[in-house]
Amino acid sequence: MEATLAAAVAFGGDRSRPRPDPKTVVQALIAAESQAKAAKFHHDYGAVVGTWRLTFITGTQKARQRAGVMLGAGKFLPPWVKITLAYGSGALPPLAGLTPPEPDPQGQGQVLNTVEFGGLRLAVGGLTCLHRERILAFDFTRLTASLGALPLYSGYIRQGADREQKFYGQRVKEQAFFSYFWVTEGAIAARGKGGGLALWVRDRP
Repeated sequence: MEATLAAAVAFGGDRSRPRPDPKTVVQALIAAESQAKAAKFHHDYGAVVGTWRLTFITGTQKARQRAGVMLGAGKFLPPWVKITLAYGSGALPPLAGLTPPEPDPQGQGQVLNTVEFGGLRLAVGGLTCLHRERILAFDFTRLTASLGALPLYSGYIRQGADREQKFYGQRVKEQAFFSYFWVTEGAIAARGKGGGLALWVRDRP
């Protein structure tokens, strides 16, 4: 398990490294998740603070059922698409006007998910909250879009201002979330609310 995940992380950070078989990566992620559950693994918010590049994904359970063998067990993202996930306890650009409320700065913060493809850059961000059992809930309430140096949009999406006010009062089942089961200095892995698995590697400057 550890060797396979280490190989996946190495490939995610350097595409000249050997590419592990996606099926074995899925098996390793499932094994790591089972191990984390058995050990009652948990982490604090600070363990995931930073910027992480999405490297490997599986479809959600429903999507896999619809697509069958067409989707496959999992896949590495192509290098020409860069998707990053950033967690912070303070303001994350372009979320400078959004401040996590007290009294729990360790469990509450901000998230920014960025997609870069060619000259197009889309960034959605919002609030996060760490719940029990490794569940990190989030809500994307703001969008910034640009094409090269040309700004296209920056503002709330889907009644984002109202949702920010309600976020910390919601129950877990009302929120989107990732359940992180593998957290290291160089990589993190989680299962999403829809059942899909994902692996990120730390995005180095």
